[in-house]
Amino acid sequence: MSKHKLDLHDIFNKGTEIDRALDEAMLFCIDRRIPLLEIIPGKGSGQLKKKVIRYLQQPQVKKLYHRIDKDSDNFGRLFVRFKH
Repeated sequence: MSKHKLDLHDIFNKGTEIDRALDEAMLFCIDRRIPLLEIIPGKGSGQLKKKVIRYLQQPQVKKLYHRIDKDSDNFGRLFVRFKH
């Protein structure tokens, strides 16, 4: 299975860069018909993960993907699944 990975560790405190990185990763998957985007906000305080989830819940973003899965084994990881 093909997937794309976005690790947010390096930009965790840069709000606009996080949104841009998420936008780019989503479009990358859509353009290349990649079914799975793995987002790694890291464990930390959970604030970055909340920000990622808020981003994904925006109406204009939500229509781009099929569903979100939280990794049951790793709190610091989310999967965005696409139906192309």
